[in-house]
Amino acid sequence: MAILNTIISWFIKKRIHQIELFTKYPHEVQRDVFNRLLKSGAETEWGRMYSFKDIDNVQQYINRVPLQDYESLKPYIDRMRKGEQQILWNTEVKWFAKSSGTTNDKSKFIPVSSESLEECHFKGGKDMLSIYCNNFPETQLFTGKSLSLAGSLNALNGMETTSDGDLSAVIVQNLPLWAEFARTPSSEITLMEGWDEKIEKLTLATLQDNVTSLAGVPSWMLLLLKHVLEKSGKSNISEVWPNLEVYFHGGVNFSPYAQQYKNIMPSKVFYMETYNASEGFFGIQDQISSKDLLLMLDYGIFYEFIPLHGNTISSEKTLLLNEVELKKDYAVVISTNGGLWRYQIGDTIQFTSLNPYRFIISGRTKNFINAFGEELMIDNANQALRMACEKSHASISEFTAAPFFCTSSGGGYHEWIIEFEVMPQNLNYFCEMLDNALKSLNSDYEAKRYGDMILKAPQITVAPKGTFFNWLKSKNKLGGQFKVPRLSNNRNIAEQLLAQIKAHA
Repeated sequence: MAILNTIISWFIKKRIHQIELFTKYPHEVQRDVFNRLLKSGAETEWGRMYSFKDIDNVQQYINRVPLQDYESLKPYIDRMRKGEQQILWNTEVKWFAKSSGTTNDKSKFIPVSSESLEECHFKGGKDMLSIYCNNFPETQLFTGKSLSLAGSLNALNGMETTSDGDLSAVIVQNLPLWAEFARTPSSEITLMEGWDEKIEKLTLATLQDNVTSLAGVPSWMLLLLKHVLEKSGKSNISEVWPNLEVYFHGGVNFSPYAQQYKNIMPSKVFYMETYNASEGFFGIQDQISSKDLLLMLDYGIFYEFIPLHGNTISSEKTLLLNEVELKKDYAVVISTNGGLWRYQIGDTIQFTSLNPYRFIISGRTKNFINAFGEELMIDNANQALRMACEKSHASISEFTAAPFFCTSSGGGYHEWIIEFEVMPQNLNYFCEMLDNALKSLNSDYEAKRYGDMILKAPQITVAPKGTFFNWLKSKNKLGGQFKVPRLSNNRNIAEQLLAQIKAHA
């Protein structure tokens, strides 16, 4: 196995040269991506509607094609799901990645073409390994197996060749033979539908394996790892899988889970972040010493960016990559080899470096609280909770927050519904530390908190363990692609959770 590990590591690191090329010539690479996308889309219904053949440059494209979101593309995607082709993309689209990017009960179905699967998602997965092997040349990653979490797939409308489900399931179902050989457990178990039964079988099937890497969303992976410890009778994952090297994670902010992983995982494990969504694979942590993500520019995705003013997109004017600035919030707009044209994905990022282009995820355009002019972004919330936990020696499993309006005074407060892994000894002290941290991180929040006149101190409702899991289960949203929105500008989700807590009191 050692020789095989060396060969695979050497082979997979050959990609590093190409990554260095797009970091050196980012704008040329993006221009090439744009030209190829336009050529591919020219004969589609969408391309004919906007006369792609007559577009000579990016500015013409921006002027001619309006910004899109899922609701505007939904009628076209619905037709594609019924079997129509040549609508948004010029090759057959037979997979649709189910996403919970909205806060209502309806799911989004993102078209996945063979090009986006091969040139974006698969390529991102291989680059993730390539970068890791390059950073850790002594790795023994390929002497063992990767344990990855995935959702499930369902045949669509009785069509055997067309299916929808989690992107992770689309990927697992179509993995090349060599990749399938290197992972555990079998795809039959990995793609099971029932999460409760799946986690039991996942555990039993992998306890005796030599697992060297993990991949999956932190909340769901933590659930699996705790079940593994429970079944094995061990206290630390190193006792189960002593050769575990790396955990590739993404999907949600890792900070709220960091302490829990530290408690059950061996210290030698490296945590490597990725930014992989149903719409595309966008970024990979490429440095050992920094969590910043390298923007992946040659995956068949053309990028535009909308400057944010506070939390608000006040204009539809977009900037190109060569126009962005450091430490400013931008909403991300993409055109892709899956047939998404000028599509707003709903995420916001901040660039931390322009050479090469590295960034952090700062929030979502629809995942914030701005009920009182406080403009609270998810990045502020994550940092403040981490600081409050450190001060009070607490640990959080899940949380969400929403505004509460006091009709008598005209002001209000933020209600935080928190499921603690480790309760603070003094909840009032935790609340005070959270409030102080938010003030230190957000000047608008601090201003609105002055004298309790507009925004009063936050209130915390402690949720019993299992509350968030049971809420997701009641919505049929168990799996890696689904998560409770951390911040909401209304009380819809908060009231549902509170009703559930009351019902089980």
